[in-house]
This record gives sequence, structure tokens and C-alpha cells, in this order.
Amino acid sequence: MQVIFEDPEYREIQRIARAQRMTVAEWVRQALRVARKREPVTATGKKLATIRNAAQHSFPTAGIDQMLAEIERGYVGRGE
Repeated sequence: MQVIFEDPEYREIQRIARAQRMTVAEWVRQALRVARKREPVTATGKKLATIRNAAQHSFPTAGIDQMLAEIERGYVGRGE
């Protein structure tokens, strides 16, 4: 892969990489990993279809205080 930067931008990337004690190549790899993790894994349409499908069902629920109390009781019951 080759990426072309204008000189001022490349110098800024060099400065940042140097400050973090890494090569420009390693800094770019890490930046791309972070950017890739931010991207959604599933397409928006599929997510919406899943939510719409789930909304058609009637699941038992409770108020937030009751749910949190039940969760806490579950932790206490397991000795955690």
C-alpha cells in the first residue's frame, strides 16, 4: 500500500510517530487498526431489520430499578 501526503502533513505524522517512539509505518498501521474497529461490522439495513423483527415480539420486562435489583440479586446469589 502506498499513501501520498503533502509535505506538511507528512512532517506532522513523523513528529507524532517520533513522540510516541515508533516508526511512521507502525503509527499508520495502528491508526488504521483504530479506524477499522470504529467501522460497523454489520450493515445498517441488517441491524434495522433485526430490531424491527425483535420489536414484533412481546418479551417480559420491568422498570430499570427492578431489573437492576434482580441483576444484583443474581450476583449475590452466585457468591460474586
